[in-house]
Amino acid sequence: MARSGGPRGNVLLVTFDQWRADCIGALGHPNVRTPTVDALAADGVLFRNHFTQAAPCGPARASLLTGLYLHNHRSLRNGTPLDRRHRTIGHEARKVGYAPALFGYTDTSADPRGRDPADPALATYEGVLPGFDAELLLTESLEPWAAWLKGKGYPVPERLTDLYLPDPARSRAGDPPTRAPMTMPVEDEITFFLADRAREWLAVRRDRPWFLHLSFIRPHPPYIAPAPFDALVDPAAVPAAVRAPDRVEQGRQHPWLAAHLARQWAGQLPVAQPVPMAAMDEAALAQLRATYYGLVSLADAALGRVVADLKASGAYDDTLIVLTADHGEHLGDHWLLGKDGYHDQAFHIPLVVRDPRAAADAGRGRVVEAFTEAVDVMPTILEWIGQPVPHACDGHALTPFLGGGTPDRWRDSVHWGYDFRDVRGGHFEQALGLAPDQCGLLVHRDRRRKYVHFAGLPPLFFDLEQDPGELEDLAGDPARQAEMLAYAGRLLSWRMAHEDRTLTHYHLGPGGAASNLR
Repeated sequence: MARSGGPRGNVLLVTFDQWRADCIGALGHPNVRTPTVDALAADGVLFRNHFTQAAPCGPARASLLTGLYLHNHRSLRNGTPLDRRHRTIGHEARKVGYAPALFGYTDTSADPRGRDPADPALATYEGVLPGFDAELLLTESLEPWAAWLKGKGYPVPERLTDLYLPDPARSRAGDPPTRAPMTMPVEDEITFFLADRAREWLAVRRDRPWFLHLSFIRPHPPYIAPAPFDALVDPAAVPAAVRAPDRVEQGRQHPWLAAHLARQWAGQLPVAQPVPMAAMDEAALAQLRATYYGLVSLADAALGRVVADLKASGAYDDTLIVLTADHGEHLGDHWLLGKDGYHDQAFHIPLVVRDPRAAADAGRGRVVEAFTEAVDVMPTILEWIGQPVPHACDGHALTPFLGGGTPDRWRDSVHWGYDFRDVRGGHFEQALGLAPDQCGLLVHRDRRRKYVHFAGLPPLFFDLEQDPGELEDLAGDPARQAEMLAYAGRLLSWRMAHEDRTLTHYHLGPGGAASNLR
């Protein structure tokens, strides 16, 4: 049932796929242009040290949209089912009268229990998060976009992913594989397509407050951009990748990393198709990074259209805007592409929140240095719409930051997990001699140090003050053993304090159920 008064204010939750935290113009990136995000940051709050709780997409979004750490929601990989018992932000928003709408995707794998084995929902990891109405579901199949393009007269290839391919007429001999632009104009590219469909939906939302989750695929691969975004950045000007002199030496950092690098460079992981890893010489990598920065600007421009419409209609002043990403991207750092592993580049992500109720002299234009996490987004939105936060949530509302303050008690570190089991193929299980449940890691990171604990492999320990690039593992240094043990203890304490607590605040006894929940 709706709470008294019904919905209050609009909610726009925007996610981008694979957007690194450093790729924001307002933070001083030398190559990236993000005028929309910069303007929202100037009119809201930018959280500089924001981290996701998992990778890849499915687990990361499960944490974002349930407020739970990976070890509690247990949707470990793309394709690992999300237990239907977990309450989502969609469920909770409905309690106050919202009908949360989805444009894009949530990559939610359905709970198979009680479903027929032939149910098509069990043949994909790209289901819709319970609690949301999919107004436009845009999965890897690309069918809605392809159908729209066909209606405009485009020849639609048999393999729809070929729509991303570069224009052969503008490809030059010797070009790096990500240099040439897409065939279609930017107005018809998938990012603007999605933004424009959301704009059409918003244009007729007049009778009641709305809740929209707008989930963009960009800047996710393939790293082919439409003109003019293909040429925004000069490859010669991009910063060099942070990595060891060669990938063999990089792999010596840890057995998991060596196994993952070997697999990625053998072409077994389609992280950057149609770009084979073997083609990534220095020039090709510089071009890929430049193209990625162009795709970031493309995503920013598409969002700019939505924000402009909100301002034109007057809805901007009654809309909570939250923009973030599911996870980051290595961009060649550590000889990696994609978002696998334990390095910051894959888990440090953007977060900007624009609260229309915040006083102009309080939270507007603020850059928060405190550590925040993806699990904080759901409590923040729920508090803003007047809905109690489920006790099971692991995150905390960011509302005090939005008003110019700081919570009395706040975390001084961040944590995330990464699971690398391979249920169907058993690759890492075989390569590293691990049981499936040993294929996981947890990270405890503060401003000074970073500790990485593997369930079945040696740990890692980094001194971030002396080695911000995470190039030197100190876990084997006898002089660091006591300090590393202290960090391992902190990780254990965090894990113990954040086990599932759905019912831990109840006690049954004389007089019935008692609770210390406040």
